[in-house]
Amino acid sequence: MKFKALTAIAALLAAPAFAGGADDDTLVLNGEIEMTTKVAAPAHMAETGIDEIISGWHFRSDETQQLQTDDFENQGMIFVDQGLETWQTVDGSEGKSCASCHEGPESMEGVAASYPKWNEEAGELRTVQMQVNDCRENRMGAKPWKYDAGVAINVEALIASQSRGMPVNVAIDGPVAAAWEAGKELYYTRTGILELSCASCHEENYGNYIRADHLSQGQINGFPTYRLKNAKLNGVHSRFKGCVRDTRAETYSPGSEEFIALELYVKSRANGLSVEGPSVRN
Repeated sequence: MKFKALTAIAALLAAPAFAGGADDDTLVLNGEIEMTTKVAAPAHMAETGIDEIISGWHFRSDETQQLQTDDFENQGMIFVDQGLETWQTVDGSEGKSCASCHEGPESMEGVAASYPKWNEEAGELRTVQMQVNDCRENRMGAKPWKYDAGVAINVEALIASQSRGMPVNVAIDGPVAAAWEAGKELYYTRTGILELSCASCHEENYGNYIRADHLSQGQINGFPTYRLKNAKLNGVHSRFKGCVRDTRAETYSPGSEEFIALELYVKSRANGLSVEGPSVRN
C-alpha cells in the first residue's frame, strides 16, 4: 500500500501545472477593502515561467472564501482581539506594554507588507516575531515568546491586520540578498523519502487536485492564517515545518535561520499581492 501511495503521488506531481483550481471571484473585506489577489509576477520570478501570482484565497471553496470577507465571520479575528488585549497588557520589569511606545495597533500599518526585513542596528534579517521579541526583551524587560507560540501569533495577526489591502513589498537586495538566495535554494531543494520541494507542489502543480483539495501557489501574504483543519491561527514557519515533514524529511524549527530565509524568499514571490492576514484557509 505504501508503494502504491507513493506511485500515485509521483504520478500526480508529474502532471503539467495549470491554474484550474483558481476562480475569478473578487475579494472585498467588510464591503470596503478591495484586495489585489491576482497580479503580474515580480521580475525575479521570470525564470519560473509563472507570469501571474495568485492568492491562495482563489483556490478555496466558496464557503471558505466567504468566511474571510467579513470580520464577523472570520474566526481568525477572535485571535486578533486576543492580540489586542496582549498589546495593551503591561509585562516585564520596565512596566510597559506594546501600547506604551506604539499607542494603538494602527501604528503598525505597513509593517506586515515589508517584513522580513534587515535590521541595521542588529545586523540581521528579522521577521515580525523577532522584532516583537526584541522589543519585549530590550524595551519591556519581558521574556521573549517562543516562536509561533499562540500569544506570538495573536500579536503578529494583530499587526498584520493593520496592513490588509496594502501590497506586499519585501526587499530582496542589499544586505538581505544572501538570505534570499539561501531561501530560494531551500525552496527548490527536494527532500525526504518523497523527494519533493516547495516548488514541486506550489510552482509545478498549483491548481492540481490532491487530498480532496486544490494546490495553491503557496503564497504567504495571508499569514497568520486561520485553518479550518485545526481551528486556530497558524504561523508561516509552522506551515513550513509541516510541509517539510510531509515529504518524510527531517525538518527545521520555527524561528530557525533556514525558515527565516525561506520566509523572505516565499514572501518575495507575493510582492504585489495584498496583505490578507489573518486569512482563512482549509
